[in-house]
Amino acid sequence: MKRKKVEARPKILYTSHTANFQKFNRPLMRMMSGQGWEVHYASAGEEEILDCDETFVVDFARNPFRFDRHIKAYRQMRRILAKHKYEIIHTHTPVGGAITRLAARRARRGGTRVIYTAHGFHFYRGAPLLNWLLWYPAEKILANYCDVLITINKEDFERGKRKLKTDVRYVPGVGVDPAKFQIKMSKKERNDLRASLGLEPDDFVMIYVAEINKNKNQAGLLRQKAEMIRSDRKNHILLVGRDYSRGAVARLARSLRIANNVHFLGYRNDVPQLLKISDLYISTSKREGLGLNVIEAKVAGLRAEVSDTRGHRDIFSTKNIKTFSVELCTAEMVQIYEVGK
Repeated sequence: MKRKKVEARPKILYTSHTANFQKFNRPLMRMMSGQGWEVHYASAGEEEILDCDETFVVDFARNPFRFDRHIKAYRQMRRILAKHKYEIIHTHTPVGGAITRLAARRARRGGTRVIYTAHGFHFYRGAPLLNWLLWYPAEKILANYCDVLITINKEDFERGKRKLKTDVRYVPGVGVDPAKFQIKMSKKERNDLRASLGLEPDDFVMIYVAEINKNKNQAGLLRQKAEMIRSDRKNHILLVGRDYSRGAVARLARSLRIANNVHFLGYRNDVPQLLKISDLYISTSKREGLGLNVIEAKVAGLRAEVSDTRGHRDIFSTKNIKTFSVELCTAEMVQIYEVGK
């Protein structure tokens, strides 16, 4: 008696230099898995990847000048692609995206579709000259090695359409699930959460959810708000996100004499609740592809005060916040995945 042949599921691979970028892919990963796809993910592996069938640790480096790491990561990606036949490869982040696209050239000739999402080009209006000298020529070359290049803001979309020889699309991010952020909290729940952070019920609370680094510019935020805080100690700032400044921003808070009013919360799983106990959302980033954190704050009903960047401008020029819903963004991605299939 012949055994019934089990057909292999089609495979899709997601890559990013940091595993933290899985948050941008998980809605798509869950959707693809639900449609019968085998979902794989390759990253530097610094945290667990969820919602996928297989993960790979690749020595991606964020620094574009770590050529030793790039060569190693390229070879690792080549081995992964030689072992697995992927229908689709969807890659993110500048360095991870570059290595993936280069490594996938042979796979692409064999029919694999390669998609790259640019979460904000490093060459933008007003960017430093070095950014243009380094990243613009690189993206001009790498655009030849993908089938679709997705941009998440209109400035990047218009420049990509004019300058890059590939199919450039505009999808406004990965979307936000309104149900996750439009939550209700009782007065007691609100006050209890505030108390757990050392806050009083009548304190004025500003919140910024982002990795603590130079680009997100938490240092600039503290300098901007220092006098306001010193003149009224009822003003507080919550900084939510991992600290990549090696304590520099905390030291700045002490030197500005506002350390007791700046709360470093680290990585948190209760961001919707933290938004609900806050009075004002702040984003002082120097460069922003879109600003998912700001969209989340607006969906939660918070007033926002943000820096003038292309991504932020897109958010505040869009009249209907539903444009950024996960349902609409995922539906647009499905169309891109299915082109030519």
